[in-house]
Amino acid sequence: MKKFFQEIKADIKFKSAGPGQKLTDSVGEKAPKEKARQPALHQRRQGPTDEAQMAAAAALARLEQKQPRARGPTSQDSIRNQVRKELEAEATVRGSPVAPGTNEVPGPKEEDSTQLPVSGVYFTCPLTGATLRRDQRDTHIKEAILLHFSTNPVAASIMKIHTFNRDQDKVKLAVDTIAKYLDNIHLHPEEEKYQRIKLHNKVFQERITCLEGTQEFFEAIGFQKMLLPVPDQGAEEEFYVLSEAARAQPQNLVQHREQLLAGEPVRAQLDRQLRVFRPSPLASHFNLPGDFFSLTAEELKREQRLRADAVERLSVLRTKAMREKEEQRDLRKYNYTVLRVRLPDGCLLQGTFYARERLSALYEFIRGALQSDWLPFELLASGGQKLVEDENVALNECGLVPSALLTFSWDAAVVEDIRAAGAELDSSILKPELLEAIEQLS
Repeated sequence: MKKFFQEIKADIKFKSAGPGQKLTDSVGEKAPKEKARQPALHQRRQGPTDEAQMAAAAALARLEQKQPRARGPTSQDSIRNQVRKELEAEATVRGSPVAPGTNEVPGPKEEDSTQLPVSGVYFTCPLTGATLRRDQRDTHIKEAILLHFSTNPVAASIMKIHTFNRDQDKVKLAVDTIAKYLDNIHLHPEEEKYQRIKLHNKVFQERITCLEGTQEFFEAIGFQKMLLPVPDQGAEEEFYVLSEAARAQPQNLVQHREQLLAGEPVRAQLDRQLRVFRPSPLASHFNLPGDFFSLTAEELKREQRLRADAVERLSVLRTKAMREKEEQRDLRKYNYTVLRVRLPDGCLLQGTFYARERLSALYEFIRGALQSDWLPFELLASGGQKLVEDENVALNECGLVPSALLTFSWDAAVVEDIRAAGAELDSSILKPELLEAIEQLS
């Protein structure tokens, strides 16, 4: 038995002794061969090429399609991680990688606006009539108001108060306070204390001085800044004092008060961009520019909140009321919409609207383009849905966003009455000046 174990030990020792060596070889000849093999052991393995990675990704995708989908994660953290990975994968495939941990959505590709039936979203300045892009409207309106000071400083200062200050609650409080000052002057024309306003008064500072345009308004209606002594203090303070010329015409102060109370912010109006196209098989094809999809900073924050809510909904059972609320929230995704109306002769009438405008605005737009604008008509959306003018429903609530093709038809009772009288409705129903500018839809 002892001899048996000795043979096993000798065999193990022999196998672990390494490669063999001839008796005629010297010990020094072995070292170079071992050193020659060492660099090969330390060489780093090169990673796969881009083509190999793409091929591997395609193979994994085919394999996942063949295999049954695994059950989704149940915890909210794992759901968030899964959604984030899917977003990153989509962005990588589209060629616009997203940084890990962000929710940035790649924007739409820019297109040549001259080739589009809708070149963008435009607005009209109510003061100058200029057509403006969305990023130009605020700056242009402010410049127009400032230029208006040279012709009518009272009206310009009122527009500045209502337009330059975004907090409408503070604007209302300031306007009411100024109106009270003017009321006191009108009701007590002989009392000197109502003819002056202390500029460092706490109420005046908190409600009026902090808003843009108030100083210009007081100066425009006849107030002047003056240093006057303060009784029992032995010092002078700054006051607004009504000038003698303004006191002599108290009716003007009443008029300025009414103008101030009736003032409203000056806002750029959406340009309908009315266009008429010839009959075309492309009537239901819309190629909208990026203005209809680009998000402002506030809209981007809202989309991020909606995305986070969508992640949490994956792990929560929803009631019918919750689903309806989500549907209403989806309707608010778009700010603008382009609508085309197919007329009886096949021509197309196109206009741009706010997504939250009511159906009555659409009816008014169409009626303004008709020769016989007094005749009642009907509108049908896709699927035969009838759009009733009297219903207080927004365009997005009818599913007419971000674009839609509608069908125009005369009211059936009107058609019967006209035919009973032996007459027929003209197939060309648009105003002649619109038909002169008709275009080819491309």
